[in-house]
Amino acid sequence: MNDETILVTGATGKTGRRVVRLLEERGTTVRAASRSGTPSFDWTDRNTWEPSLLGVGAVYLVVPDLGSPQATETVAAFARQAAAAGARRAVLLSMPAGGGPDYEQVLAAERTLEHAGLERTVLRPRWFFQNFSEDFLYDPVLSGEVRLPAGDGKEAFVDAEDIAEVAVAALTEDGHAGRDYELSGPRLMTFGDAVAEIARAADRDIRYVALSREAYGAEQRAQGVPEEWVRLSVGLYEHVRSGGLDSLDDGVQRALGRPPRDFSEYADTAAREGVWNT
Repeated sequence: MNDETILVTGATGKTGRRVVRLLEERGTTVRAASRSGTPSFDWTDRNTWEPSLLGVGAVYLVVPDLGSPQATETVAAFARQAAAAGARRAVLLSMPAGGGPDYEQVLAAERTLEHAGLERTVLRPRWFFQNFSEDFLYDPVLSGEVRLPAGDGKEAFVDAEDIAEVAVAALTEDGHAGRDYELSGPRLMTFGDAVAEIARAADRDIRYVALSREAYGAEQRAQGVPEEWVRLSVGLYEHVRSGGLDSLDDGVQRALGRPPRDFSEYADTAAREGVWNT
């Protein structure tokens, strides 16, 4: 599919910008979709969809609030419009199997791609390594104290680079249609394990502090975090704490024919680049 344009939504996000980079390195024509892009793309403004889909053969979908009824309807409408515009493939960044109370809505969103007649591939990644270096856990790491209500629950953190490589394979190669790839790293780790790896690599005193749900919620509210986001984040950490993600998956191996990158390699690379220097 290298002769067709690939539309990448969420093109400025952790996986989206990596997908754009990898596709461009392959010589693929990429349309990086964003509100500030040309043409502009906005999930909430359907008038922006048609110009973004012009000449597109495949789409990478990062959909806000996946798991809500509104998102399911949005994915369904976009999938129908993409298929009508001539797109054949769709790769959806989804959630881990059983990932919370809204998971039936997530599955419904996934099914809409096939119902629209698209060759669909679903990616179900675990917590990204890069949350510690590019997102909401970055500032706590810099502060020297990562305070979370995840207890000693284990998670198979995964590299956003691996997720992007799987996405690019599914967008450009045959053999991935209809596949659901559960994407994990190669080993189970607690948040304490992950923070200790970062402290070692960065040669800094950084520690993990396990909080109760109540204490974490109180700290977040004191920092001005909206109640909706407090409840959402507490629920996500509770899923880890309770062992809901205490398993490994082979999606990276199945899709790419190689094992996933280990957290220690990520931590060493990020530390060499000075990501956690203060």
